[in-house]
Amino acid sequence: MIKTNMELSLEQREVLLKTLKARFEKHMNRHEGFEWAEVQARLEVNPEKLWSLSEMEGTGGEPDIIGHDKKTGEYIFYDCSAESPKGRRSLCYDREALESRKQHKPENSAIDLAAAMGIELLTEEQYRELQTLGNFDLKTSSWVQTPANIRKLGGAIFCDRRYDTVFVYHNGAESYYAARGFRGALRV
Repeated sequence: MIKTNMELSLEQREVLLKTLKARFEKHMNRHEGFEWAEVQARLEVNPEKLWSLSEMEGTGGEPDIIGHDKKTGEYIFYDCSAESPKGRRSLCYDREALESRKQHKPENSAIDLAAAMGIELLTEEQYRELQTLGNFDLKTSSWVQTPANIRKLGGAIFCDRRYDTVFVYHNGAESYYAARGFRGALRV
């Protein structure tokens, strides 16, 4: 799933840019007033970010632009798949949680996989922002960045949307479920 070569071939770049452009045009409500040509120009001079977007796409995240940081000029991408990305489920929260499991260990942790992909887990605030753009995680849930005081006590938090409401829950950080993954954010 995660590639060791962090560069895309010309063909891979072209396919990814075509996919991102089609999604951008289909979901203009997520980024009204933005111009694809400006986004593409920024992407083309940041090949490592293109690689991260390719990883997001390849694991089922369907990344799309949800904002623009006027101070830095960066475009902000979130995973916008209807449900938590399929290629990023059944993960405990972080390395410490993974190592604490005595048996039935998952393949990886959300924090480690996000780092390997060059992205960050959404915060609770970012998750709530995403939910203003559509209805996400109606059947799944997503780990979000957990405050240090909760993590220190062995917990981690995740979110989902049920009954037209965004819920924040807690679980032991070592837990993992087939319907829980994580959503990432990337600044380009």
